[in-house]
Amino acid sequence: MPTDVTTTDFPLPRRAGAYTFASLFAVESFVRSLNSTVISLQAYDILGAAQKVSMLSTVVSLTVLTSTLLLPFLLGRLRRRWAYTLGVSMMMAASLALASHVLAGQALGMLLRNLGAAVLNITLQLYIMEHIRRSDLARSEPIRLSLSTASWTIGPALGVTLYVSYGPWGPQLLAIAAAAVLMTLFWYLRLSDNVNALPPGNLEGFSPLANVRRFLAQPRLRLAWLIAFGRSCFWTTFFIYGPLLLVEAGVDKRVGGFMISASQILLVTAWFAGRFARIYGVRAVLVVAFIVCACASLGAGLSGTASPYVAMGFLLAGSISASAIDGIGSIPFLRAVRHRERQKMAAVYRTYIDCSELIPAFVFAIALLWLPIGSVFIILSGALAAVGFVTWRFLPKSL
Repeated sequence: MPTDVTTTDFPLPRRAGAYTFASLFAVESFVRSLNSTVISLQAYDILGAAQKVSMLSTVVSLTVLTSTLLLPFLLGRLRRRWAYTLGVSMMMAASLALASHVLAGQALGMLLRNLGAAVLNITLQLYIMEHIRRSDLARSEPIRLSLSTASWTIGPALGVTLYVSYGPWGPQLLAIAAAAVLMTLFWYLRLSDNVNALPPGNLEGFSPLANVRRFLAQPRLRLAWLIAFGRSCFWTTFFIYGPLLLVEAGVDKRVGGFMISASQILLVTAWFAGRFARIYGVRAVLVVAFIVCACASLGAGLSGTASPYVAMGFLLAGSISASAIDGIGSIPFLRAVRHRERQKMAAVYRTYIDCSELIPAFVFAIALLWLPIGSVFIILSGALAAVGFVTWRFLPKSL
């Protein structure tokens, strides 16, 4: 595996480069991708109804959101290497819980998986800030995301195939093995904890709750959060309810896994979004992408279980526009946040991930009491159109 190692004056000898973190992120992404579609299908098998899956997702997401906000307190005294190790261990424990194929194990597995991902995300970001110069982020971040595309292309389809062919233990044994590879790779790299100005060896103690008011006081940060939230709502709904729509239509479960994998291949189109943004501006590309995504979601919802393959085509079309938002969606935040507040505001900004899992699941759980599963995409369509309008109305044209 290629790594960029430079000589430093610090006690620990290894300073990592772009490919180091890209490789770690790619293996981590493979671990998570194996269960990305399996989780919703297995929950459906256990509970027997999409509405109950929404209720379970709501409870788990609320717990994860609360726990994530408390993570800085819990991890404040851990060295980063042990924090990362804890995150990988939580992913392994999540797979063991999911393999039980009972409701309690399903809920615990979903909780541990999301918490483990949050711990890994926080720790990896701190490592990146220490080892990668700010001037090099524009080069290193695309490398990291590009390598993870392969993981997200292979993982969902492979995970569902193993689940259908070998039962609950199939994807979980592979996920545990991949997590063990991640743990081994991480400790082999022996990343230095003491490179730049952050506290030596420890995660910096900060409270996202203490900074929420400051975040909300800045309109451009609020708008940046809303854009990221809208994008994440599409992906969350697509990953959970796309496969469920196909299953309720009588389509083989493996088709849902292949659909998710196909959508990740389309992530390469995010590169074009960057080029268009340089020509037409970030606002124009984001607005068009949200409109297309809203139309595609509406088409999927209207097609529903009566025309599952048509719905799948609409969802894949929507994933192209969502990929465009992925490519440039973080620019409003990066340009709006003040340098001295970057780490604190980033902690609040990241809550869009947890909120995009909590809020749609809660709304859909209520809607599915009376409406068919296609309705979730119609509701999603309205939300995406609203985000697109707010983006057009308030995002500076010069951005």
